[in-house]
Amino acid sequence: MIALSRYTSLPAARYSRAAKHPTTLGLVAMLERWVERRHQRQALLSLNDALLKDIGLNRSDAWQEGTKPFWRS
Repeated sequence: MIALSRYTSLPAARYSRAAKHPTTLGLVAMLERWVERRHQRQALLSLNDALLKDIGLNRSDAWQEGTKPFWRS
């Protein structure tokens, strides 16, 4: 069995079965990153121009990043 200390960002109880298969843990982690990336890009697209200016972006930059597929970084 793999020590879960290597995967500190993943709750041990949630992935106890997956811990027996390292590739499963990697797949779960990848899916979680994709979901988070999708949420962040949707949030970026919902910002108004004043908020975009605060973070140093314009509408075009936000659109370019926000419309990328979730699997592309």
